[in-house]
Amino acid sequence: MEVVNEVLPTDPRQLQALMEKGPAGPIFMINLLKFKDRAEYEDGRETTLTGREAYMLYAAAVRDILPKFGGRALFVADVTHLSLGRVEELWDEVAIAMYPQRADMVRMSMSEEWRAAAVHRTAGLKGQLNIETVAAAEMRDSPLFAALFGRSP
Repeated sequence: MEVVNEVLPTDPRQLQALMEKGPAGPIFMINLLKFKDRAEYEDGRETTLTGREAYMLYAAAVRDILPKFGGRALFVADVTHLSLGRVEELWDEVAIAMYPQRADMVRMSMSEEWRAAAVHRTAGLKGQLNIETVAAAEMRDSPLFAALFGRSP
């Protein structure tokens, strides 16, 4: 299995698939994040920020932007140990966001507000994996799902 962290998508097939309708929502985006040691802004600005600190500026903005597109930040955690499997380098953080539909996530990422915040994302990230998931049928029917999301899809 080859694993390639990216900051921006480079595979045209992935971009094309992202523009398709997608699964019945909600979708849960799992983000595996790897930070640069030092933030590097594309406009060349000087900074003393670490990659994590720059990314946290982006994350704070996204927490405010998400609800405008029906999304929610659900979970953020530091990666501390790989207990099964092997990778050359562990990710630094895992974040999970929920969107009502894939199209809501795409609309958010095309908004001016998101793009303005994303300069910090690009400055701070060495790379990441974004994995789209949907709740398994048995989870969708659970009281926990209804309590968290107010309904069963």
